[in-house]
Amino acid sequence: MRYLLLAYGDEQILSQLTPEQGALVEQECVAGDELLRQRGHLISVEAPDVESTATVRQRAGVATVTDGPFIETKELLMGIFHIEAKDLNEAIQIASAMPQARFGPIEVRPIIGQG
Repeated sequence: MRYLLLAYGDEQILSQLTPEQGALVEQECVAGDELLRQRGHLISVEAPDVESTATVRQRAGVATVTDGPFIETKELLMGIFHIEAKDLNEAIQIASAMPQARFGPIEVRPIIGQG
């Protein structure tokens, strides 16, 4: 079954990293992605641009656009992972082992309509 993992980052925690620590975290995340790929779990991963983001809502035929990535969270969406896992428990275990879990929550969402 496929799952979408949305990895968020807490700006307060991230802002305390030195450039060297940030580089190490990035290397750890890339290595973690490669491990997931080798184990057959990782289908794709994307990192959205947090600087040029907008939120769009449409009510009664009128679209409104606000700057920023925030809907109802203060954390930044740092990564989007599309994975394969046998069930929700395995998807949760995979998310729990990811380095990104140290810097914010990771939402685990089953993808419906597969097939």
